[in-house]
Parts: sequence; structure tokens; C-alpha cells
Amino acid sequence: MEQAFSIAALWFGLALIATFLAARLKISMALMEIIVGIAAAAAIGHFFGKDAMGADLPGLKFLASTGAVLLTFLAGAELEPAVMRRKWKEVSLVGAIGFLAPFLGCAAVARFVLGWSPTASWLAGIALSTTSMAVVYAVMLETGFNRTDFGKGILGACFVNDLGTVLVLGLMFAPFTWRTAVFGVACLAAFALLPVVTPHLMNHYANRTAAFRTKWVLFILFGLGALALWSGSEAVLPAYIAGMVLASTLGTDHVFVRRLRTLTIGFLTPIYFLRAGSFVSVPALLAAPLVFLALFAGKVGSKIFGLYPAIAAFRREKNERWYYTLMMSTGLTFGTISALYGLSHGLVTRQQYSHLVAVVIGSALVPTLIANAAFLPRHLLPRQTETERGADAEAVGVGREMEPQDSLEDG
Repeated sequence: MEQAFSIAALWFGLALIATFLAARLKISMALMEIIVGIAAAAAIGHFFGKDAMGADLPGLKFLASTGAVLLTFLAGAELEPAVMRRKWKEVSLVGAIGFLAPFLGCAAVARFVLGWSPTASWLAGIALSTTSMAVVYAVMLETGFNRTDFGKGILGACFVNDLGTVLVLGLMFAPFTWRTAVFGVACLAAFALLPVVTPHLMNHYANRTAAFRTKWVLFILFGLGALALWSGSEAVLPAYIAGMVLASTLGTDHVFVRRLRTLTIGFLTPIYFLRAGSFVSVPALLAAPLVFLALFAGKVGSKIFGLYPAIAAFRREKNERWYYTLMMSTGLTFGTISALYGLSHGLVTRQQYSHLVAVVIGSALVPTLIANAAFLPRHLLPRQTETERGADAEAVGVGREMEPQDSLEDG
């Protein structure tokens, strides 16, 4: 137990360092946790050996996996069904192109420019096809766009984009056996029953039994996760859809969502993001910087060339189109999940994983900075008092997602 507590103290010490730096530099906490994980692994590995951090300890791996599952669930639960119905053409088209363009473009770059194997190339396309809901939502809160139809459309398109990533990751790399069929049938049954059963249970037990809702959510996610792993898939795959089907039920209980987010963000996701960063090989990046540049150009370039014409059909003003496009060009959570899935299942090498995560980190930072510095559509910003703007800034903190605010129409 002494080793376990020592390792835990080390990891949460690193999480605190990431918190301080993220608050100081005003960037996403998840992004900073990955960066701190990279730096810590390089320094600790150099002086004490590559296993000194304990990144492969079973307990730490379980906590990191649980963090990824809960974060995925919360991303799905943040959706507003009314917005998705009202803007279904926009979010469907933009989200689909936002996935397909970099999926095909980055896979082609990896295969024909970098000479990666077909399997590694397809995994690269999946990992670099994502849009970061965490980064985008934090920016929406900071600017106030979360109160507008413009911002809600971007968030809806992010969901469709990431849903494509989740589905294709499962379809391409999960083995199709009788276990896969059982898993699929069980998921369909669960997704059909959850919106019916959950409100009934909440009405009868949520206010009587301590933390019933949290236990119910964890039971569902661990059950579906166990089935996914048993079938040869990944535990995060059903979590997103489970969050989506329960969005209307759980989304109205802001206190519960806030508590579940506190559990996830305060305890679990720091381990996940730090651990993801710890697997990045700095020597591999320094040895082949052109690989990073090729993949980064493939991701951002394919996003821009694919999305800008599509977004022009819904947004005529130049700054709106560029801002929308650049926000959709970000990546973080599902990119690292997909890359780590590839590393864990032997689909990519440690060097390839390092380049993929480095590109994911770069895409979380560079497009966001350019969008806010050069293309912010100020004419769409909602009118806020200083008190309201300060409350939104406090809610964002250092880049974590909070509840959506009341909707406000554009203009």
C-alpha cells in the first residue's frame, strides 16, 4: 500500500501543477495535463527509469479508463436535443464532413507520405478526425457563444463529428464475432430502455437514497463497458451514446451533473490525461519533426478545405465561417482516446502514438488561438453585464465544461 499511496501522491501532485499552469496561462486543463504528463515522463524516466511513474499499474489503468468512460458519457449528456432537432441539417452536414475529410485525408498522408502500414494509417485517420468538445465548449463559455444559436450549432456539429469517430473506431477495429452480435443487441436494448427506466427510478429513489443517480450511471457504464471489453471492443464506445440518450433526463438536474462532473474532473480525468501524455516519446518527436508537421498539416488542412465550403451554406459572414471552421479543427479528448486505443491494441507503435498525440495537442491549441485572435465574430456576441460575464468566466475555470446556459437567439 505504501507504493500505491506514493504513486497516487505523485500523480495528483502533477495534476496540481497542471492546474496552476492552466489557470496561469488560461488554457484548457486537459491540454495542460497532457503536456505535464509528457514533461514528467521525460524527466522522471531520465533520472529514475521509465517505470518509475507506475503508468502501467493495474489500479492506475483502471482509474484512467474510468475517467475516459465518464468523460465520454458527460460529453453526450451535455447535448440539448431541441437544438439538435432544430439545426439537424447544419449539424449533420458539418459534423459528417468534419469527420470524413480528416479521416480520409490524414489516413492518406500517413499511408502515402509517411509510409505507415494500412492499419496504422487508418488509426491515424480516426485519431485525427475528431473535434474537441472540451476545448470548444470551454471557448463557447468564455466568449458567451454558448448562449447563442451560433455556438449551439458548433457544439451539435462537434457531437456528430465525434460520434462518427466513435462508431468507425468500433467498426474498423473491433473483431466481428458472435460476441460482437451479443454486445450490439445488448447496447440496442439498453439504449431503448434507459430513457424509459431511468426517469421512473429517479422519481422513486433519487431523493430517498444517497447518491442513487451516481450509482445508477456507474452501473450502466461499467456494465456496458464490461460487455464492450468482453466483445473485444472499447469501454468508451457505448458511453457516448448512453450519455446522449439520457441527456434529456439527466440534463435537467444541474446539481447531479455538477457533482458527477466534479467526481470525473477532480479525481479521474487528471489520471487519464496525465497517463496519455506519459506515453509520448519526446526523443521520437525530436528525431522526426517532419512527421509531426505532415500530420498536423493533414488534419488542419483537410478540416479547412472540407468544412469551409459546407459552413458557407449556413453562414455568409466571413468571420463566422472561419471561426466555425477553426473551432471544428480542434482535437483533444477523443483523439487521445483513439490514439491510446491504437497503442494498447498494437495498431500503432510508440513512436507513431507520440506523433499522433503531439498533433492532437497542437490542434487543440493553434486553431483556437487563431480563431479567437483573428476571426472572432463579435457581432454575434450576446449582450452581458459584467456580473454575467464574470460568472461565465468563473464557470469555465481553466477550461472545463460546465452546464449550458439559457439559449439566446443570434443577432
